[in-house]
Amino acid sequence: MLLHSRIARTAIALASVAVLTACDDAVTGPAAPATAAASQAAAPSPAAGADTAPEVVDAPSAPQPAPTVAKTQGRVRIYSGPSDVPLTPAPDTGRGSNIIQLNATASDDIGTYVADGQGRTLYRFDKDTAKPSKSNCNGDCAKTWPPLLVKGGGQIYPSGINPKLVGYVERADGTCQVTIGGWPVYLFDKDAKPGDINGQGVGGTWFAISPVGGRTTSLPEVVATPTAP
Repeated sequence: MLLHSRIARTAIALASVAVLTACDDAVTGPAAPATAAASQAAAPSPAAGADTAPEVVDAPSAPQPAPTVAKTQGRVRIYSGPSDVPLTPAPDTGRGSNIIQLNATASDDIGTYVADGQGRTLYRFDKDTAKPSKSNCNGDCAKTWPPLLVKGGGQIYPSGINPKLVGYVERADGTCQVTIGGWPVYLFDKDAKPGDINGQGVGGTWFAISPVGGRTTSLPEVVATPTAP
């Protein structure tokens, strides 16, 4: 009887481990998107009979609709658009962020590309594949081109990007890398500030990613004006 009990406990433990996948870390973000209505506390009412200045009521502005879940992959939720309240991602401990923002960003030089919530340019690598999604940048490559990672149970908020094109792929180390149009996306370690596109065209294989997962256009060639003799 004792042997049967131990076997049963072992089976339950193994089943629990099997349920977890590499991308299924504990949920660190809210289960539902934060909304303006949820974040506003009720204003206290003035005491009866108190002298109060007349209330000034501003003309209501068109409310931004709260995002809804457009797609779920594993335990990662991809929303229908940007959040209607500021987001505060938890610190990234190396396995990715619990909240990812993706913003379509216009550039006169390369066209519209995608940046993250900090304004950092996101790139695609021509040696990866989109169908199926697969990253071929590991080791030293991933130090120069850090993958944009999302934790299991995380949330992705795309702005100007079809949420159906957003997802993730599991990397060789078990982390989950954000994809757009099936292409894994990366940062570039030589981009020092928001809006930098220093990785554009590197090696003829790295390009800022467009909102549909394509390449953006190459940077215009700078031709030096010959100096007068």
